[in-house]
Amino acid sequence: MRKAALMTGLFCFLLVIAAPGDRLSGEDASAFNAADIKPTAEEMKLYDLIMRYRAGRGLPSIALSPSLTHVAQVHARDLTDNRPAKGECNMHSWSDKGKWSACCYTRDHRQAACMWNKPRELTPYPGNGYEISNGAWGVAMNAEIALKGWQGSPAHNAVIINEGIWSGGPWKAVGVGIYGNYAVVWFGREADPAGSTTP
Repeated sequence: MRKAALMTGLFCFLLVIAAPGDRLSGEDASAFNAADIKPTAEEMKLYDLIMRYRAGRGLPSIALSPSLTHVAQVHARDLTDNRPAKGECNMHSWSDKGKWSACCYTRDHRQAACMWNKPRELTPYPGNGYEISNGAWGVAMNAEIALKGWQGSPAHNAVIINEGIWSGGPWKAVGVGIYGNYAVVWFGREADPAGSTTP
């Protein structure tokens, strides 16, 4: 139970705002096509910063997954546009405004499966997904702010560099999304059958 709580309690409340860009909306979020997944320049910067940070720790790069990137992009959009993170619902929550199962993710981790299942729900990715998220108000969200926030949080940092409960095996896939107020990164233990997005 403690392991599940630690694994799912990964959220960070740095508060940020950025101008929205073009991205999938809730109405077509389930229409996954790996060839259509195009990370933005800022998302690629975040991916590169995370891989350089890992390399500095002697860790290998992780394949950039179109499936997990799709999930990250859709969730960043949902968090910004539909604001499911309110009241007791934290940033792992999903609204009821898209083609996915809605959930209010609370501190008791009762909805852990709802979050872990999102890659399977929205893409052909076969395994669980584990998310770190960063939201902020008052400054523009970007790759540097996101990574700095996660590095300053022991629980988030452990996910990125496979420490503690995350040391059981390497990450084989990662996806990044930055939109509006949020940056999210999804990690997975399985390779993405959709291949990898070339940085």
